[in-house]
Amino acid sequence: MAQPLRRESFVEAPATERQLSARAQNPAYQAYLILYVGFIVAPLIAGADKFVHFLVNWDQYLAPRIAEILPVAGHTFMLAVGVIEIVAAALVAAKPRFGAYVVAVWLWGIIVNLLLIPGYYDIALRDFGLSLGALALGRLAQQFERR
Repeated sequence: MAQPLRRESFVEAPATERQLSARAQNPAYQAYLILYVGFIVAPLIAGADKFVHFLVNWDQYLAPRIAEILPVAGHTFMLAVGVIEIVAAALVAAKPRFGAYVVAVWLWGIIVNLLLIPGYYDIALRDFGLSLGALALGRLAQQFERR
Protein backbone atom coordinates (compact mmCIF):
# COMPACT_ATOMS: atom_id res chain seq x y z
CA MET A 1 0.00 0.00 0.00
CA ALA A 2 1.36 3.46 -0.94
CA GLN A 3 2.31 5.76 1.86
CA PRO A 4 0.38 9.03 1.93
CA LEU A 5 2.52 12.07 1.07
CA ARG A 6 3.44 14.08 4.11
CA ARG A 7 3.44 17.84 3.92
CA GLU A 8 6.88 18.25 5.55
CA SER A 9 8.53 16.27 2.73
CA PHE A 10 7.83 19.20 0.41
CA VAL A 11 9.06 21.97 2.70
CA GLU A 12 12.05 23.42 0.90
CA ALA A 13 12.93 26.74 -0.68
CA PRO A 14 10.89 27.62 -3.74
CA ALA A 15 12.68 27.06 -7.02
CA THR A 16 12.86 30.77 -7.68
CA GLU A 17 14.81 31.38 -4.47
CA ARG A 18 17.26 28.62 -5.35
CA GLN A 19 17.62 29.99 -8.86
CA LEU A 20 18.21 33.52 -7.57
CA SER A 21 20.81 32.27 -5.13
CA ALA A 22 22.60 30.29 -7.85
CA ARG A 23 22.46 33.29 -10.19
CA ALA A 24 23.91 35.59 -7.52
CA GLN A 25 26.85 33.18 -7.10
CA ASN A 26 27.51 33.06 -10.86
CA PRO A 27 30.67 35.09 -11.73
CA ALA A 28 29.24 35.95 -15.16
CA TYR A 29 26.13 37.39 -13.53
CA GLN A 30 28.27 39.34 -11.08
CA ALA A 31 30.25 40.76 -14.02
CA TYR A 32 26.97 41.67 -15.72
CA LEU A 33 25.80 43.56 -12.62
CA ILE A 34 29.11 45.43 -12.32
CA LEU A 35 28.95 46.53 -15.95
CA TYR A 36 25.22 47.24 -15.77
CA VAL A 37 25.56 49.60 -12.80
CA GLY A 38 28.75 51.13 -14.20
CA PHE A 39 27.22 51.95 -17.57
CA ILE A 40 24.26 53.61 -15.88
CA VAL A 41 26.23 55.62 -13.32
CA ALA A 42 29.16 56.79 -15.48
CA PRO A 43 27.15 58.25 -18.40
CA LEU A 44 24.66 59.74 -15.96
CA ILE A 45 27.38 61.55 -14.00
CA ALA A 46 29.30 62.61 -17.13
CA GLY A 47 26.10 63.82 -18.80
CA ALA A 48 24.91 65.79 -15.77
CA ASP A 49 28.37 67.28 -15.28
CA LYS A 50 28.23 68.81 -18.77
CA PHE A 51 25.85 71.33 -17.18
CA VAL A 52 27.82 72.18 -14.03
CA HIS A 53 31.49 71.45 -14.89
CA PHE A 54 32.15 70.14 -11.37
CA LEU A 55 34.51 67.39 -12.57
CA VAL A 56 36.07 69.16 -15.54
CA ASN A 57 35.35 71.75 -18.21
CA TRP A 58 34.03 69.32 -20.80
CA ASP A 59 34.14 71.90 -23.58
CA GLN A 60 37.91 71.34 -23.85
CA TYR A 61 37.24 67.84 -25.17
CA LEU A 62 35.50 69.08 -28.30
CA ALA A 63 37.91 68.95 -31.24
CA PRO A 64 38.33 72.36 -32.91
CA ARG A 65 37.72 70.76 -36.32
CA ILE A 66 34.37 69.45 -35.08
CA ALA A 67 33.48 72.78 -33.42
CA GLU A 68 34.12 74.61 -36.72
CA ILE A 69 31.54 72.59 -38.63
CA LEU A 70 28.81 72.68 -35.96
CA PRO A 71 25.73 74.80 -36.61
CA VAL A 72 25.72 75.79 -32.89
CA ALA A 73 28.28 77.00 -30.38
CA GLY A 74 30.60 74.34 -28.98
CA HIS A 75 29.23 74.77 -25.46
CA THR A 76 25.66 74.33 -26.69
CA PHE A 77 26.73 71.17 -28.49
CA MET A 78 28.33 69.82 -25.32
CA LEU A 79 25.09 70.47 -23.42
CA ALA A 80 23.31 68.35 -26.04
CA VAL A 81 25.99 65.70 -25.53
CA GLY A 82 25.15 65.76 -21.82
CA VAL A 83 21.47 65.16 -22.55
CA ILE A 84 22.34 62.28 -24.88
CA GLU A 85 24.55 60.70 -22.21
CA ILE A 86 21.77 60.93 -19.64
CA VAL A 87 19.36 59.32 -22.11
CA ALA A 88 21.95 56.60 -22.81
CA ALA A 89 22.19 55.88 -19.07
CA ALA A 90 18.40 55.55 -18.90
CA LEU A 91 18.43 53.29 -21.95
CA VAL A 92 21.00 51.00 -20.34
CA ALA A 93 18.91 50.94 -17.16
CA ALA A 94 15.74 50.00 -19.03
CA LYS A 95 17.09 47.81 -21.84
CA PRO A 96 20.75 46.90 -21.27
CA ARG A 97 20.78 44.47 -24.18
CA PHE A 98 20.15 47.38 -26.54
CA GLY A 99 21.50 50.32 -24.53
CA ALA A 100 24.96 48.78 -24.15
CA TYR A 101 25.47 48.81 -27.92
CA VAL A 102 24.24 52.41 -28.14
CA VAL A 103 26.82 53.38 -25.51
CA ALA A 104 29.58 51.50 -27.38
CA VAL A 105 28.80 53.34 -30.62
CA TRP A 106 28.59 56.63 -28.72
CA LEU A 107 32.03 55.99 -27.23
CA TRP A 108 33.44 55.31 -30.70
CA GLY A 109 32.17 58.73 -31.77
CA ILE A 110 33.90 60.27 -28.77
CA ILE A 111 37.10 58.41 -29.68
CA VAL A 112 37.08 59.83 -33.22
CA ASN A 113 36.61 63.32 -31.79
CA LEU A 114 39.47 62.82 -29.30
CA LEU A 115 41.84 61.52 -31.98
CA LEU A 116 41.45 64.90 -33.69
CA ILE A 117 42.91 66.67 -30.61
CA PRO A 118 46.67 66.29 -30.08
CA GLY A 119 47.44 65.22 -26.53
CA TYR A 120 44.16 63.41 -25.86
CA TYR A 121 45.15 60.00 -27.19
CA ASP A 122 45.30 58.54 -23.68
CA ILE A 123 41.67 59.46 -23.10
CA ALA A 124 40.75 58.00 -26.49
CA LEU A 125 42.45 54.75 -25.44
CA ARG A 126 40.55 54.75 -22.13
CA ASP A 127 37.27 55.28 -23.99
CA PHE A 128 38.14 52.39 -26.30
CA GLY A 129 38.50 50.19 -23.21
CA LEU A 130 35.15 51.47 -21.97
CA SER A 131 33.58 50.62 -25.32
CA LEU A 132 34.83 47.04 -24.93
CA GLY A 133 33.16 46.95 -21.53
CA ALA A 134 29.93 48.20 -23.11
CA LEU A 135 30.14 45.44 -25.73
CA ALA A 136 30.68 42.89 -22.96
CA LEU A 137 27.61 44.23 -21.17
CA GLY A 138 25.58 43.82 -24.34
CA ARG A 139 26.66 40.21 -24.69
CA LEU A 140 26.04 39.40 -21.02
CA ALA A 141 22.65 41.10 -21.18
CA GLN A 142 21.66 38.52 -23.82
CA GLN A 143 21.63 36.01 -20.98
CA PHE A 144 20.85 38.00 -17.86
CA GLU A 145 18.56 40.89 -18.80
CA ARG A 146 15.16 40.60 -17.16
CA ARG A 147 12.51 39.92 -19.73
